[in-house]
Amino acid sequence: MDLWQKLEELKKTSLSDIQKADNEKKVNDIRVSLLGKKGVLTEILRGMKDLSPEDRPKVGSFANIIRDELTKEIAKQAEQIEVAMMAKKLESEKIDVTLPGVPVKEGQPHILMQVIDQLEKLFLGMGYKIVDGPEVEEDHYNFEMLNLPKDHPARDMQDTFYITKQILMRTQTSPVQARTMEKHDFSKGPLKMISPGKVYRRDTDDATHSHQFHQVEGLVIDKNITMADLKGTLELVAKTLFGADREIRMRPSYFPFTEPSAEVDVSCFKCGGKGCAVCKQTGWIEVLGAGMVHPNVLEMAGVDSSVYGGFAFGLGPDRFAMLKYGVDDIREFYLNDVRFLNQFSQKG
Repeated sequence: MDLWQKLEELKKTSLSDIQKADNEKKVNDIRVSLLGKKGVLTEILRGMKDLSPEDRPKVGSFANIIRDELTKEIAKQAEQIEVAMMAKKLESEKIDVTLPGVPVKEGQPHILMQVIDQLEKLFLGMGYKIVDGPEVEEDHYNFEMLNLPKDHPARDMQDTFYITKQILMRTQTSPVQARTMEKHDFSKGPLKMISPGKVYRRDTDDATHSHQFHQVEGLVIDKNITMADLKGTLELVAKTLFGADREIRMRPSYFPFTEPSAEVDVSCFKCGGKGCAVCKQTGWIEVLGAGMVHPNVLEMAGVDSSVYGGFAFGLGPDRFAMLKYGVDDIREFYLNDVRFLNQFSQKG
């Protein structure tokens, strides 16, 4: 059989083999056996040295045509196999997008955050601004700027965690007020702010005490501010948090940074003031402390106390939540027990 016949026979058998290949490996094996350096086509073409000069170009041209045809057929078959494999894979992995999705269980804000959010919305509506400050604070702002010099006995009531002699974990959010008063330009208007956040005191944790808890403190500084302004503000807080029928009363008290100072009680939301276990049969529940800003605090912040005055108050969202929802152990708020937290709705 001459070279021409061998090439025709090779083309015929090879096309048949290629079409029968049903996976990538078989196609690749055929490609190597036919067109590789040691393949059948290469072996046949080695006989061209025995051809006459006139026949050699013709056979060479015919061999190139066959090589191209086989190459195209191999590529075509490989593509068809790949398409078939992809179709099979898609068939096995397809999903029915018309089926209902798996519901995702959504969480909700922590109950303490709900109370804080409710207070923030209330005060933003009254034109206050919300100011954050550092939790790792200077003694200067945490105590001295609030009329608590180093030898003041009231410091013992707020024993905290000291990092150095001058740096500590803040015991209240009042330092934020002192920092803000220093920076505020009163020629552009009054200062109305609240400062919510975490505070730290070296307390022994029990049902009503925690070494870490939350505070929301408020401050208003302007001309002609009176106790009546303070009382009206706190009445609105009580009605918003505990119900529209609530009333407040103010009892004389002492705080180093306010003068006069008052403890603020709200009429019992459980019994309506008649007396029950929640209010210890008094009809009233103590909820926060407040007072008129001490002149020393104003002067230390660079505010002229003969022109400006104001009021301040501080409340604990933890205590508010305990009273509102009848929680008898503050530690429940920090244990992250979902069964406990799920009792409280998004609305707070």
